[in-house]
Amino acid sequence: MATDILHIAKRTIELEARSVAGLSEYIDESFEKAVQAMADCKGRIVVSGIGKSAVIAQKIVATFNSTGTPSIFMHAADAIHGDLGMVQAEDIVMILSKSGESPEIKVLVPLIRNFGNLLVGVVGNTASFLATNSSIILNTTVDQEACPNNLAPTSSTTAQLVMGDALAVCLMELKGFHTDDFAKFHPGGTLGKKLYLRVSDLSSTNEKPAVLATHTLKEVIFEMTKKRLGMTAVVDADEQLLGIITDGDLRRMLTNRAQIDDSVTAADIMTANPKTIEPDLLAVEALDRLRKFEITQLAVTSGGRYLGVIHLHDLIKEGLI
Repeated sequence: MATDILHIAKRTIELEARSVAGLSEYIDESFEKAVQAMADCKGRIVVSGIGKSAVIAQKIVATFNSTGTPSIFMHAADAIHGDLGMVQAEDIVMILSKSGESPEIKVLVPLIRNFGNLLVGVVGNTASFLATNSSIILNTTVDQEACPNNLAPTSSTTAQLVMGDALAVCLMELKGFHTDDFAKFHPGGTLGKKLYLRVSDLSSTNEKPAVLATHTLKEVIFEMTKKRLGMTAVVDADEQLLGIITDGDLRRMLTNRAQIDDSVTAADIMTANPKTIEPDLLAVEALDRLRKFEITQLAVTSGGRYLGVIHLHDLIKEGLI
């Protein structure tokens, strides 16, 4: 039984993968025309469908909106019962349908054409009502559904989804949509934090442990204990960073020195030229450096001046790990 389950799962994946790969044959002048029209659109991309295609349409809308192409979902059944009012003069309407012959689609398409909007049909039957009445046809024909009865929308809806992604990515490239733009539309959650949270946002909330190079061992330990970051920076009178002392440095010093007295200073213990990071860099860059050098904190500096500390725990707290 377990073997049958694995076989069915692998067959499903293979069938859908084959359908997706076959889409490359349909990327032609019509696809290019659709992308250019959407890039030049002064309104929104209104995406519609019925049944499972409606669910895919909603995902395409979400992808368009998050990548800089204003879009809105309109259910084909609701459209002919009042929601058609959301379609504005400068909008482009894109309708998804495998058969292109659904009753709701047959009612909706003439209404869109009467409005004068550009109609893009994403359809699996190029001889269908939707296809023959669309301004631009995007072919998503599949040879076989992954469903054993070749009925339930599986390969066909996957093909629609991938075609939508292809449109979105092309539009991103055409519009020059970059990371900073992406961050504007994704301020929440871990993804948003990775795109906008900067080192200074975290270091500014921490204590700023610091001692002078001439401070005694006792003063170093007091500062580290008081600020509770497991380290202290060693600076000069102008707050230029000279080095860093960590808990590990203290342990190594206590292990290696036969005698500890008041003559031991911060300069004797510190690690010179410590790893640092600039305050305006993204917090994920700090995480990369911590991982690369296998350390738990970085001194934050600007022009060599000590500004604070960013700790591994800060990044964990923000969910970046």
